[in-house]
Amino acid sequence: MSAKDKDKDVRHHVTLGFTGGGGLALKLTDKDAEALTAALEKGDWHDVEDADGPVRINLSQVVYVRTERDEPKIGFGLG
Repeated sequence: MSAKDKDKDVRHHVTLGFTGGGGLALKLTDKDAEALTAALEKGDWHDVEDADGPVRINLSQVVYVRTERDEPKIGFGLG
């Protein structure tokens, strides 16, 4: 597997918050996370491929999106 292929498999934590409370934690590729963000304006149903399988989301109910990117950490006492 090339380095380029490995980058496609890297997933980031994305959490969606919904109207009325509740949240959905996902692990998405950059491509899926960008497509999700772009689709938010339309507020339609949107399909993404989570690490555990496909997820269909009603974007008209999403009130926030939080994306966490894994960053390399160097040093002692990180935890």
